[in-house]
Amino acid sequence: MDALAIALGPVFVAGFALQQLLELLDPYLDPLLGARKQRVYAGIAILYGLALAAFTPIRTLKPFGIEVGWIDWILTALFISGGTKGINDLLKWLGYQKEQAKARLSEAQIQRV
Repeated sequence: MDALAIALGPVFVAGFALQQLLELLDPYLDPLLGARKQRVYAGIAILYGLALAAFTPIRTLKPFGIEVGWIDWILTALFISGGTKGINDLLKWLGYQKEQAKARLSEAQIQRV
């Protein structure tokens, strides 16, 4: 699990940075955007995520041994654009998968883990 956390760390950091950037810009953009704020922020977030996925080695599926090119770019962009929520949801899902796998093990196998 440590290797996975290390591999997904850049995705988390990128999402956190996006979240902080939007919070810093909010006092300035809120009066200008009005009712369009959520749509504009969503657009900024997805463009930020796509740019990072396209121009950096940050990937979401690669730590799982899955390399599917542009699909990984899109999924990475979506996770990043979700801020910290996207990566938190992924890590929660991985925790559930781990618990389900442990539930299928015998007592002897659990002792070795």
